[in-house]
Amino acid sequence: MITAQQIRDIAEPFLEGTPGFLVDVKVSEGNAIRVLLDNDTSTSIEDCMALSRHIESNLDREAEDYSLDVMSPGLTEPLALDRQYRKNIGRMVQVKPTGASKVEGELTAVGEGEIELTIREKRRIEGRKAKEWVEEKMRWQIQDLDWTKVTISFK
Repeated sequence: MITAQQIRDIAEPFLEGTPGFLVDVKVSEGNAIRVLLDNDTSTSIEDCMALSRHIESNLDREAEDYSLDVMSPGLTEPLALDRQYRKNIGRMVQVKPTGASKVEGELTAVGEGEIELTIREKRRIEGRKAKEWVEEKMRWQIQDLDWTKVTISFK
């Protein structure tokens, strides 16, 4: 059986020195290989095709049959690596802290294993009916988050 580590060992040298990087590699029963490829700027179909061809050229279908899917993480996939967090600085994200409610805000900083969000919300001004926009910065350790997803905006 082909292992995820074998696929990583083939793909990582190919991606070295490029803006591309592996997010995840999964090999399920029947050698169904699923590779998630991301890029520091934007992942193109050509990037996925090139990696797919490289992996295929290093595997022997005669020795062991397999299916191979190389794709970019979709918008529904949570962020998994620090490099993905850095790529999305300045974008709106939703985070789900462990044991707490979801929070949405702008990803403003990524540090050693932690992120910072700027949350904007309208709050009532004490003693008046009016509301004003208030910004608050919040920090979390990435390990303390169940997931982080980029928010899709059509504005």
